[in-house]
This record gives sequence, structure tokens and C-alpha cells, in this order.
Amino acid sequence: MNDEQSPDITPTINAAPVETDVLVVGGGPAGAAAGYWLATQGHDVTIVEKKTFPREKTCGDGLTPRAVKQLADMGLEEKLSAFHRYDGLRATAHGKALELQWPTHPVYPQHGYVARRRELDMMVAHNAEQAGARLLQGHEAHAPISELGFVRGATVTDKNTHQTFEIRSKYVVVADGANSRIGRALGTARTKQWPYGTAIRTYWESPRHAEPWIESALDVKDKNGKSMPGYGWIFPVGDGTINIGVGLLSTFRDFKSVNTTQILDAYAHMVADDWGITPDAPTCRATSGRIPMGGSVGPKVGSTHIVIGDAAGSVNPFNGEGIDYAYETARMAAQVLHDALISGDPRAIQQYTTLLDDEYGQYFKVARLFARVIGRPALMRELSRVGMQSRTLMEWVLRIMANLLRPDEIGPAEAAYKAAAAIVRLAPNA
Repeated sequence: MNDEQSPDITPTINAAPVETDVLVVGGGPAGAAAGYWLATQGHDVTIVEKKTFPREKTCGDGLTPRAVKQLADMGLEEKLSAFHRYDGLRATAHGKALELQWPTHPVYPQHGYVARRRELDMMVAHNAEQAGARLLQGHEAHAPISELGFVRGATVTDKNTHQTFEIRSKYVVVADGANSRIGRALGTARTKQWPYGTAIRTYWESPRHAEPWIESALDVKDKNGKSMPGYGWIFPVGDGTINIGVGLLSTFRDFKSVNTTQILDAYAHMVADDWGITPDAPTCRATSGRIPMGGSVGPKVGSTHIVIGDAAGSVNPFNGEGIDYAYETARMAAQVLHDALISGDPRAIQQYTTLLDDEYGQYFKVARLFARVIGRPALMRELSRVGMQSRTLMEWVLRIMANLLRPDEIGPAEAAYKAAAAIVRLAPNA
């Protein structure tokens, strides 16, 4: 997010092409996971990442049970245990706090971790490399190679040697993040009517750095005490620091005029006494970025390419989490690409959209509608006031927001959608 954009020039090819089965553009959570799954299935896969690990990313650093499962499935459970483990969410609003443990689930664990992205992403990328993927760090993909309507790789520059060459492939996975240069070149675009978010975060030293709860504030205010849309978070990192940030949604009427730096500063001052921080002395400069959400970017599949992770807008509008969806969409993409490579039939990758819809279709629909509610400060204030009076209600909210409903609980998702629709209709001017 907010990565610098390279000038749109046509580079001169000055090195021999590389041949591979699948080219993955982007070595972040989605790209590295896709590379891992394809490599473990015996395919020749090349990942190009324009940055060099370790590198920073704007993120709360929280891993939900869904993300923990994906990392464990990639053989990283033991390494993951070195990070700070937490048990659930502490929701705060209107002077009240509720500590809500992650729900039991037949598939997902009942805990999460807080892991700095500079460490986590490097771990996952190296795991893909150890599985057999070719990882080219400091390599920037400029433009896709198209032949007769099929994507057959990309032109890439080694940022160290400045050599530009082609990586030619049977298939391309687009995983270059929210700004997705390659995705845009292939025609992807965000559905303008659907919500997107912006987030800003940094770190502070705190004596409460090893708390067993991540914290979410449902009543973030600016310095004048005015309620703002979205939420604030505090994630204990376990290394002497805490990650503090705020996330806002585009459904807020005055979204474009909001100064997120000022909101973060106001939130840090608001929680300073409780968390023992010096609000004017963070450990590093704050970083921010915009995030497409709710599957809002498409098309997600072409004749020989697939779009995954943030590049496909695979972020939960309820809470801004995207790492788990990056890992999950990468795994789905690897599955259909494996089928296509084994069968020799490129039509197999078209199943990707079906897998996405089956897994996220109704859920993202609910989340996008709730984003309209969250974007109305007065309405959000009243709903959070009601919610904080009932532990049972908030436990259901956590389960729905984190997408941790059990198979026998899908009914509540439908009920949540109908409730949100009714609220939006009844309070159009809230």
C-alpha cells in the first residue's frame, strides 16, 4: 500500500528470457502462498517481488484463526508459535469493555497471533522458496506479455543490476497488492459503488505489550470529541511494543476530507493512560494505505491469469483484515492452476470464480452492507451502545465479523444481512 509507482515506460529487453510454468507477480501473503502450494504440487513456479525482505507493510499485524489455520497448513505452525499469541478480542465503547474469546470451530483454532509483517511475510516467502519456488526479490514486473489474447508472462527488471528480461509462463498469478499495476494492465478495476478503506498505524512502547487480547475501539473520536467512522485497534506485539492504528471506510460522507494522521494522534492520546504510552513518541513513523474490500476488484480470472489477495479486493469490510483471505484465495488459485496444468486444459482456471463465490459471496454481501452502517457515525454510535450491553450479542458479532460461523450457523449470516438491510432502509440519513 502506498508503494511508490514506477514510471510507465517500455523497458528494453537486455537479458535472456526465463521459462516457468507459473509466474506469480508479488511475493506478499497471497503471492508467497500461491507459490508454496504450486511448488508443493510439483510445478515450476517463479515469484517476483519488487521489494527486498524484510520490508514494512501497513497492517495491524493481527492473525485471526482463519489465517493461523492457513499458516499451519503451510507447515509454519512451529515457527508461528514464536510470535505473540492472543485469545480473542476486547471490544471497547462508551466507557465499557468486553473481552470476547475466539469461538470454538471445527476447522479453525481458538487463538490468533500478532506478527509484524516485516517478519511474517519474509517467513512465508522463504517457506515458498524452500518448497521449491524460485523467489526473485528486488525484481519489478513492468507489463504483462500477451499473445493472441493469452497472458504469457511479464517483462521484469532486476532493480540491482538494472537488467530487464522476460519471464515467460503458461499462467500468471496477479498478487501485486492493492495498487496492482499488472492487474490494471490486464483490465481489472474496482467497483466504485462498493466500499474501500484506509488505514494508518505505527508502534509505541507499552508495559502491556504482552496482553492476551487484541483491542478494538468502536467509538473513535477526533480531537474535538466528534465521533468518527470505522474503528481503532491496539494489537500487543509481545516485544515491548503495541501496534496502534485506525481504519476508516469510504461509506463515511466526509471520508475524503478526513486527516488520518490527526485521527491516529487523537486515538493515541485517548488510550495513552490505559496503555502506558507516550503518545507523542511512537517508535517509528506512521504508514498508511488504501484498501479495496469485499471482493470489489475484477474480473478475477482471464484466459491464462488469476487475480488474488489485495489485488482482487479480498479484504473483509467488517474489520479490514486481508491476510487470511490472501492466503485462502492463493490456495484456491493454486488448486485450479494445478488442475489446468495437469489436464492441459486452461478452462479449468475458470472454476476460481465459483470457488470464490461459494466461500465469500454471501458473506461479502453482508459485510458490504454493514459497511454502509459503519460509515454513519450517529448510527454506529447507537448500535455499539446497544451491543456493549449484551455479551451474547457481541459474541455473535465477533463470530460474524471474523467469518467464523460454523456450518450449522449459516442462518445467522442471513439474519444479519436482513437486519442490516432493515437498518439501512430505516435510517437513510443517519
